Amino acid sequence: MTTKAIFSPIKVGQHQLQHRIVLAPLTRLRATLEAVPTDLQTEYYEQRASPGGLLIAEATFISHYGGGFPQFPGIYTSQQIEAWKKVTSAVHAKKGVIFLQIAHLGRAGSKQFHPNGEQVGSSSDVVIPGENYMGPPFETPKPFTVKEIQSTIQDYRQAALNAIEAGFDGVEVHAANGVLIDQFIDSSVNTRADEYGGSIQNRARFALEVLSSIVEAIGPDRVAIRFSPDGKMQGMGDATPIETWSYLTTQIQNLFPELAYLHFIEARGDVYGETSNVHDSLTPYRSLWKGPFITSGGFSNSLEQAFQIAEQTGNLISFGRIFIANPDLPQRLLNGVPLTPYDRSTFYTHDAEGYTDYPNFSKHT
Repeated sequence: MTTKAIFSPIKVGQHQLQHRIVLAPLTRLRATLEAVPTDLQTEYYEQRASPGGLLIAEATFISHYGGGFPQFPGIYTSQQIEAWKKVTSAVHAKKGVIFLQIAHLGRAGSKQFHPNGEQVGSSSDVVIPGENYMGPPFETPKPFTVKEIQSTIQDYRQAALNAIEAGFDGVEVHAANGVLIDQFIDSSVNTRADEYGGSIQNRARFALEVLSSIVEAIGPDRVAIRFSPDGKMQGMGDATPIETWSYLTTQIQNLFPELAYLHFIEARGDVYGETSNVHDSLTPYRSLWKGPFITSGGFSNSLEQAFQIAEQTGNLISFGRIFIANPDLPQRLLNGVPLTPYDRSTFYTHDAEGYTDYPNFSKHT
């Protein structure tokens, strides 16, 4: 038995959590082709729920046009809302807390999967470099007009309202890993010359307007946001990440101090020079935000680093791959039980194998 800080309670939004071990939002491609969550997904989240534990459900499309990849779930039709109710009811039955990550893929989608073959949209017409290993070749996006930006903000707002109707305890706005909001923030992608491009303040405008709209709709303590300042996924690479995301964090602290939490992804390598520590990459933002802070990083092979961060900062820690393979991860970590290894080959398949068939630890065996 351990008494590490990661097992101490903390209030997040309206909820008193019993520990700081969080299920990261993980794309698993188990929804139907109509973006409807399945009973398999209900089982998956139920398995990972724990009393006073926070789960963040996978990236979920705010609209059909916000998608562009098959078997992601959505939150924009009545059928999707009804299906998500099964998930939230199952989690709440185990006294867990669950937020929904709401997302728009922007240029990372494909017109092949849009209802009328619409061209993908983004902040600018910059194409994702390289080969798409998970789908059709990356396409040249259409820069959003200001009218389309405002319409998309309303899509985020409606998605948040739909999530609350579906029983979620809150929403996490996906602004990381190269999705649409990240495409507006990042200087390497956003080449606009209007009020949504150019300066850091202008590139941050879309993210802040999305937050403002959602906060007005469902209240600040049911809203969160996820960032990846040093992310390289899908061709990202801001020229001044510390300055950019420090501005965003400061604005959120000033405008929305009662937000449920901020969720930051650590750098995936030594980005600040040979002597720097990757686990220091979020320090600038931790110091600017006074509320709950979730750290996401490569902790699958460095649990002690996760424990140390929680001890030193009080942060919550989100886990991905090891939570996939260990549905009762909080109990395993609490009791020092060996972890089941994950099978990467099943991450994006479409059935129960590698999804709901991982064993639970039982302290009675």
